[in-house]
Amino acid sequence: MSKYLIAAALASAVAAPALAQDVSAPFSGAHVEAVGGWDRVQANGHDDGILYGVGAGYDLRRGNTVFGIEGEATDSTQKEKFGGVTQKASRDLYVGGRIGTVVGGNNLLYVKAGYTNARFKAEGTATGVTLADGNLDGARVGAGIEHALSPNAFVKAEYRYSNYEQGVSRNQVLAGIGLRF
Repeated sequence: MSKYLIAAALASAVAAPALAQDVSAPFSGAHVEAVGGWDRVQANGHDDGILYGVGAGYDLRRGNTVFGIEGEATDSTQKEKFGGVTQKASRDLYVGGRIGTVVGGNNLLYVKAGYTNARFKAEGTATGVTLADGNLDGARVGAGIEHALSPNAFVKAEYRYSNYEQGVSRNQVLAGIGLRF
C-alpha cells in the first residue's frame, strides 16, 4: 500500500507544474468574448450598420509573442437599397489565426488573417441590378490591440477588412470584452 502512496505523491509532484498556469502573464489560454461595432458593406455602393456577436479562441504565449486561433459568429444591421431592391447583410462566420506581441505587460498588439463566410439576402425587384445573394466566401485581415484588465479579463479594439466573392467587401471597426479561463 505504501508503494502506491509514494507513486501517487511522485506523480502529483511531476504533474503539478505542467498543470499550473502563470496567472501573472496575461494573453494565454482559452477565451470567450462579446464584440460590437461599425460595419460597412461595399457592393454596388455602400451602407453602414452595426455588427454584434461572439467569439472564442485559444492563445499560446511564448515570451512576449502570442500565437492564437479564433472563431467568431456575428450579425449585422446593415442594409442597402437600390431602387426596388434591398440587400441585407446577415450572419458572418470567421475562423483564423493571429500573432502578436505584448507591449508594456498588459497590452497585446496583433495582426490576424483567416477565412470568412457571410450571408447576404436580396429582396425585391429591379432591372439591371445584380446584388450579392446567398453565402459568400472570403478572406479577412485585421489588426488590433487587446488590454488585459486582469489575467482573466480583457477589452479590445480592432479594425478588419474582408473581401468576398461577387465583388463584395467589408470594413469593420469593433470593440470587445472577454474572459479567459
